[in-house]
Amino acid sequence: MDKRSFLAGALLAVLAAACTTTSTTGGDPAAKRASIDASVDSALSKLYTQAPGSREMTGKAKGVLVFPAVVSAGLGIGGSYGQGALRVGGKTDGYYSTTAASVGLLAGADSKAVFVLFMTQESLDKFRASRGWTAGADASVTMLKVGASAAVDTQTMQQPVVGYALSNAGLMANLSLDGTKVNKLEF
Repeated sequence: MDKRSFLAGALLAVLAAACTTTSTTGGDPAAKRASIDASVDSALSKLYTQAPGSREMTGKAKGVLVFPAVVSAGLGIGGSYGQGALRVGGKTDGYYSTTAASVGLLAGADSKAVFVLFMTQESLDKFRASRGWTAGADASVTMLKVGASAAVDTQTMQQPVVGYALSNAGLMANLSLDGTKVNKLEF
């Protein structure tokens, strides 16, 4: 086995282990839901302070899917995983996981918060009815661009599904969610 294959296999093993480990809430479903809800609240607060206009955008959305910590890692082959909640009318409507895989020139690890805003009732209904939703295949997600003027692009605001990605350094530019798979969690 060559060095690159070994490293790729080791990385995938680490990602798989990270995706299956339990949190401090153990097997208690109510505690897990409360933990996700608290993380979602925190992530939304951070978004509102760092992205001008984001509070208004989320207020206009028919539903907001929030993944407070999507952990990504890779070395040639990579993946990401996170858990979050769908908020409709300011209340949690369900819990979801997100996964993605990638191949290419990548090395390292990071964590980001991902926000998917369903701006139309039709796009929200389609998401809710899906049995595994994939960004780019089931709906195009237009990532919001916040320019130097801190104003959200008005053309982007007209899209049925838009998103934000927030790293520890702030809003992320040039990020695509295409291929990201979202599944409902049952607990």
